[in-house]
Amino acid sequence: MGRTQSAISMQVKRLEEIVGVAMFARTRTTVDLTPAGETLLGYALRLLRLNDEALARLHEPEANGLVRIGAPDDYTSVLLPPVLAAFSKAYPLIQVEVTCESSQDLPPLLNEGRIDLALASHAPDSPVGAAIRHEPLHWVAAPDFTCEPDAILPVVAAPQGCVCRAQALQALDSIGRPWRMAYTTRSLALIQSAVSAGLGVAALEAATIAEPLVVLDGRPGFPPLPGVVIGLHSPPGRRNRAVDLAADHIARGLGMAQG
Repeated sequence: MGRTQSAISMQVKRLEEIVGVAMFARTRTTVDLTPAGETLLGYALRLLRLNDEALARLHEPEANGLVRIGAPDDYTSVLLPPVLAAFSKAYPLIQVEVTCESSQDLPPLLNEGRIDLALASHAPDSPVGAAIRHEPLHWVAAPDFTCEPDAILPVVAAPQGCVCRAQALQALDSIGRPWRMAYTTRSLALIQSAVSAGLGVAALEAATIAEPLVVLDGRPGFPPLPGVVIGLHSPPGRRNRAVDLAADHIARGLGMAQG
């Protein structure tokens, strides 16, 4: 950030004096946002997006072209819409086309020139292209879901090849907990519905957890999950200006709203 810890602490103190409420809840080991801090963060992110939009309109108001983006269902339905809405306001003459495919199916589309950008999930220790965001993984279930710690755990997940699925099953295997695949689908909405109905548990990225799902992290029989890295990929060679603008906007938009 280019600032010392003491300078940041003074700015936080000054901010709390201005608004009259605490922005952070501090303990010996952690610093978390208070409800007031979370509210202010939402406004701050909106202001930053408006700043980016204003600068974009002033610098390149006539940018045009077509940008073809590929991404998994959870990103196309949750993460990308607000980012692309802001991009469309900043560059109204650029057309965006989104293809929904699993992360492992995106590289061929990119290499064949059928998409210009790919947003894909990766394990933290794998190559990711341009890493733009780390997304925590959480165990989730319906509020009334019950399963003894040593019982066979029913799992709801995407098909083989999904990073979240792999992370979840590896974590269960690491503690010797038996599991069975209860429901498989590529659709985030169907995974959420199946878990809400009590078919089993799922490992979901933080940004995709919706009510009424509850987080099970820390309960007996649910090992820690490492999370995923979101990478932004583009084919080698020169990109057109519209693709460059979209890539920069997505990287900043998703990185700004870090999960």
